[in-house]
Amino acid sequence: MPTFSASDGTRIAYHLRGEGEPLLVVPGGPMRASAYLGDLGGLAAHRQLVLLDLRGTGDSAAPEDPATYRCDHMVDDVEVLRDHMGLAHMDVLGHSAGGSLAMLYAARYPERVARLALVTATPWALGMPATAADRFAAAGSREDEAWFTQAYPAFEAWLAGEGDFDPVFAPFFYGRWDDAAKEHDARADDETNDEAAGIYGSDGAYDPPRTRSELARFTAPVLVLAGELDGGPRPELARRTAEIFPNAEYAVQPGAGHYPWLDDADWFVWRVVAFLDGSG
Repeated sequence: MPTFSASDGTRIAYHLRGEGEPLLVVPGGPMRASAYLGDLGGLAAHRQLVLLDLRGTGDSAAPEDPATYRCDHMVDDVEVLRDHMGLAHMDVLGHSAGGSLAMLYAARYPERVARLALVTATPWALGMPATAADRFAAAGSREDEAWFTQAYPAFEAWLAGEGDFDPVFAPFFYGRWDDAAKEHDARADDETNDEAAGIYGSDGAYDPPRTRSELARFTAPVLVLAGELDGGPRPELARRTAEIFPNAEYAVQPGAGHYPWLDDADWFVWRVVAFLDGSG
């Protein structure tokens, strides 16, 4: 397992899967260990995945200063990793909350990013959070599924601020609530640093007007990929994210939730590889 030393001395781990041109993958959660990404549905057969364990997650050490869990502070960890690997520039994929970190990196170091893929990325960095209305609308499309009746009341209470996050409504985050999804969700608590997650997007983490302005000048190709059934972001929010960039393509994966490589690995890999290879 390779590691590098961040600018503050924290030992950061990353994992290499596959061979070929590197693709740096920034995990979401926020602050979930990169293990949840697996090989991204087989994407490692086409690219060498560089799966970053954010500080305090997975095999990375916890920093001495917890304030450095804030999203904007970790941009430098990504840059130090690029330099550590000896890459003049690199392709970057950010998933979910990791999309905001990837966007901040692209805004600060635009010359270092060859292509940027944002997969079901929550655009907090742009001041565009998924709303309760977004999640309610997406949830309504699932009412014919067997688990809906049991899951919806707890989901409704959570969105209204009247209940805690409850594993019973995990199916809303997956396009298919099958054994693979259940196993994937069951690992979430053990793979997530809850303390760090609470700091990730805390006050000062984002400056949306500045980031929007910087990304409006980011000319590298961008893919914004949404899941048809995802509530955060819904496809419409992902489309609005794509409009921030001057050179972006927008795609919606049919029948997919927040983890599209689990719902249809072939479709996901085909679409991401087509973008990374520039074949459209």
